[in-house]
Amino acid sequence: MKIKPKKLILFLLVPLAVGAAAALLSMSGMREFAALNKPPLTPPGWVFPIVWTALYLAMGLASYLVSESRCPREHIEAALTVYFCQLAVNFFWPILFFRLKLYLFSFFWLVALWLLVIFTFAFFHKIDKRAGSLILPYLLWVTFAGYLNFGIYILN
Repeated sequence: MKIKPKKLILFLLVPLAVGAAAALLSMSGMREFAALNKPPLTPPGWVFPIVWTALYLAMGLASYLVSESRCPREHIEAALTVYFCQLAVNFFWPILFFRLKLYLFSFFWLVALWLLVIFTFAFFHKIDKRAGSLILPYLLWVTFAGYLNFGIYILN
C-alpha cells in the first residue's frame, strides 16, 4: 500500500481536532473535577491528555487504513460512517461530564459510545485487521472510563 501523506495527515488531524475542541469546551469543569471523590484506580490528571492523544492518533491511523482498503466501497463507507458517529458521540461526552456535570447521563452516553466503538472495531477488523487492532486500546480505555464515570456518579 502506497501512503498518501496528505490524506494520512488529514485522517490523523480529524480525531485530534475533535478531542481538542471537546477539551476546550469542557475546560471550565476541570477545576471542580479535581475536588470530586474518585473511585480506586483513578489515574493522575496528567495521564488523560497523553492517553487520549495516543488513542486519537491510533483512531486516525485506523480510519486511514480502512479508507485505503481495497474492500468494496460500500463496506468502507459503512465502516467510516460508524467511525465518524462514534467520534461525534465521543466529542460530547466530556462536555456532558465536565462542563454540565451530568454524571449519570454521561455514563449512559459512554455506554452508547462503547457500543459504537465495538461496532467500529468489528467493521474495521473485517476490512483491515491492523485497523481493528488499533481500535482495541480505545475500546479498553472507554471501558475503563465507564468504570471511572460510574464511580464518580456513585461517590458524588
